[in-house]
Formats: sequence, C-alpha cells, structure tokens
Amino acid sequence: MTVSTLTISSRNYSSWSLRGWLICRMAGLDFETEMLSGDDASTRAELLHLSPSFLVPRLRHGGIVVWDTLAIAQYLTETFPEAGLVPADIAARAHCRSVAGEMHSGFINLRSALPMNLKAFHPDFKVFNGAKGDIERIVTIFDDCLDRYDGPYLFGDRPSLADAMYAPVCTRFRTYDVKLPPRATAYRDTILHWPLMVEWAETAASEPEEIEELDMEF
Repeated sequence: MTVSTLTISSRNYSSWSLRGWLICRMAGLDFETEMLSGDDASTRAELLHLSPSFLVPRLRHGGIVVWDTLAIAQYLTETFPEAGLVPADIAARAHCRSVAGEMHSGFINLRSALPMNLKAFHPDFKVFNGAKGDIERIVTIFDDCLDRYDGPYLFGDRPSLADAMYAPVCTRFRTYDVKLPPRATAYRDTILHWPLMVEWAETAASEPEEIEELDMEF
C-alpha cells in the first residue's frame, strides 16, 4: 500500500491547508496528516500573508511529492479519475477548472481583509471597499454555477474541486458576518454543513493558539 502524507499548517487559519485536505479526502486517498509547528518560518509567512509562494499543503504519495493546491488537485484527478474531482462533461470540466483557478490566483483584497479564522465571529464587521468587489464577484460565480448546474454544489449534486477551493471563503463569510443574497447564503450553509467541513472545523476548534500575531482584535 502506498503511504501518503499531507503536510499542512494551521487548521484554524490556513485556507490552503483546508483546500488541500478537502481535495485529498474527496479523492478517497488514504493519508496521514502532518502539521507544521507554528514556529516554522514558512508557516508563519503563509498565515501572515508575507509570502506569495509556500510549500504547504504538500502531498507525499509514495515517491512523489506535490505542493500547491491546484497541482495536488491535478495530480489526484489524474491518479484517481473515478473520484470525480472535476465534472465528466468537458465543458463543465473546463468551467470548473476556470472557477478554481480564479480563486487560486485572485481575490487578494478579500484574503487580506478577511483572513480565515474558524474560531472567531465578528458581527456587523465593516468590510472595506476593495474586498466588496471580490465578494460581489464570488457571489456572481456562485449564482452562475448554481444556475447552470442546479446545485446544491457549484457543479451539481456532489462536491467538486470548485467547492473545495471556495470552502474557506464560506467560512470567512460566516466569521465576518458578510451579508449575502439568499442563494449565496444557502450555498454557504451547504458548504459549512458538508460533513468534511464539519470534521475539519471540529478539529480546528481544539487547535492551540500558537501564532500570537494572528490573535488580533478587529
């Protein structure tokens, strides 16, 4: 049996670790999770938004090492095509990859203004204008996908790569009490109640506060 390890940073703060973990679970991969210490320099750089490139999440699958969330997704899609990480239809598959890629490379204002923090809740949080444009674009993506593929997930009746990529955004919407239209709210709640998300959040709740700079007041 191939021994696999997924290296992550914080469960509470790291959106990329969450995405990588979801993708591995969705692929049906049997893997162990290894968490880097909060004192690790690359972990701190990622979580404090000081580095545009970092090596977590990182998947070791046998003798193969893959980092970067989309690279992990592509590798697992090729290795486990039966898992259905992307839609079977070629047009829907291209759309799914485009939507996932937009999250991977964009929405910088939202990332900076609304960092992931599963333990926090900030009612009536004031979102600055730059992040509002990102939120509007994400709501448009949700509406377009739900219109085309009939939900409850972005590409139909089962989660896909796109849902894994946007899942951390749904946690941000809850943490910062972002007001959304009804359809986007329903999708957010679908993701937050997704069993894999519930499992991740329950584990994150018991994670120690190791990174002092992120224990901030808003």
